[in-house]
Amino acid sequence: MEQVARLANVGKGTIYNFFENKEELFGEILHSIIADMKQITEQTVKEENSFLDNVHLSMDSLLEYREEHELLIKLFQEVNEFGTPQAKEGLQKVETAILEYLERQVRRAIELQQIREDDPRLVSFVLLKLYVTLTSDWNKAHPSLHKDQIKDFVGLFLKSGLSPT
Repeated sequence: MEQVARLANVGKGTIYNFFENKEELFGEILHSIIADMKQITEQTVKEENSFLDNVHLSMDSLLEYREEHELLIKLFQEVNEFGTPQAKEGLQKVETAILEYLERQVRRAIELQQIREDDPRLVSFVLLKLYVTLTSDWNKAHPSLHKDQIKDFVGLFLKSGLSPT
């Protein structure tokens, strides 16, 4: 509550005028974050783009959003440091929203025969984890990869592993 009040430049009591407790505030913030993420993907995805281009552009935008959004950064830190149930649940909601979006894109690509038919949920999960690993986890022990390197690697994975031919 203190951090939110400080970010909003108001007193903590003002926050309690709108939300009964921090759980209610947290839920509203997560709802807002997920809505923002949906808007980002809707603005990013273009009908004329290939599946690979749309996946790369939208995942890149979502990961940038995640890196820039202070609450998400705090959530990731909390989960890594303390593993609080609220933080885990919050991150799970964000991840679920991303996976649902990816699954819709994968289904569409299968229908358009841009990728071979496979389990859309599994493909979406692997894509998300691959992006997170290459943009975040990799950097812990190696020099950061440039966006083009990530795009090329994911493209190789998609073309070799999921191509329709």
